[in-house]
Amino acid sequence: MVGVDNLVQMKVNSEGVSSSRVYLPAGQSYDSLLDFFITTFPHIERSEWEARFEEGLVFNQEGEALSASNAYLPNTHLLYFRRLVREPEIPFEEKILFQDEHILVADKPHFLPVTPSGLYLHQTLLNRLKKKTGIQDLSPIHRIDRDTAGLVIFSVKPQERAQYQNLFRDREVKKVYEAIAPYSEELCKKLPMTYVSNIKESEHFLQMEEVDGIANTDTYIELIEVNAPWAKYCLTPGSGKKHQLRCHLNALGVPIRHDQIYPILTPYQEYDLDFSKPLQLLAKEIHFKDPVTGHERFFMSQRVLA
Repeated sequence: MVGVDNLVQMKVNSEGVSSSRVYLPAGQSYDSLLDFFITTFPHIERSEWEARFEEGLVFNQEGEALSASNAYLPNTHLLYFRRLVREPEIPFEEKILFQDEHILVADKPHFLPVTPSGLYLHQTLLNRLKKKTGIQDLSPIHRIDRDTAGLVIFSVKPQERAQYQNLFRDREVKKVYEAIAPYSEELCKKLPMTYVSNIKESEHFLQMEEVDGIANTDTYIELIEVNAPWAKYCLTPGSGKKHQLRCHLNALGVPIRHDQIYPILTPYQEYDLDFSKPLQLLAKEIHFKDPVTGHERFFMSQRVLA
């Protein structure tokens, strides 16, 4: 019998995808495993779970594929894999800039999500790197938007992950971004400057908005060059709120070029993405003291904004 860890390992190595785990609690009763999954995940249609069982994508702790009619066994764990009928292809390659026994640093292209979500499973930075390196314990220690290109750092060992994540939580990492946005003579006269504001999620969950109150974000803004009607700005965030840089430049009257969220929310055409108009935002540099080795780490993206 193949153990479940080995089975999952083989699956991940061949497809670059990790399984999900679910616990079957005591004190509950279901006619079958299918009934349990339908009840537990009401947002997923019955036909989808039936297809996962038929395709052998649900396993028990011994690594055996289960059927939809199998009995519900409390106090056990099951593993299952997502199934996507059609996933948008992202025709751009990531680059591995650095790798040792502790971290991996990747240079992400525009449009590629960091982790699986929504329509994206295989076409994510995490699963591509797992497949490319064979390291199944890779985990991002921070995130950038799928629209943003540039540096993303992954931990290699699960036991070290928290130490690296704490660097970002405690703001002990210096991140530098570049952005192309409209040239504003009025704004550029004030640069360099630190812009602060209070931002929160708006009614449109994809957007953030500035509101009255104590500032919870700050960004140091510098002018790199002018190529009218555009300018390239250097952005150094002191905080790490969702969409902070996009929100700040939009509030200053210079929304980032090709931004589909600010100032106007434009629905994504997931199966017909316009790859000719990437968001002109790049995670260019990152600098921190490694909490495991004690070494100073500095990395720079090889990508250049158009």
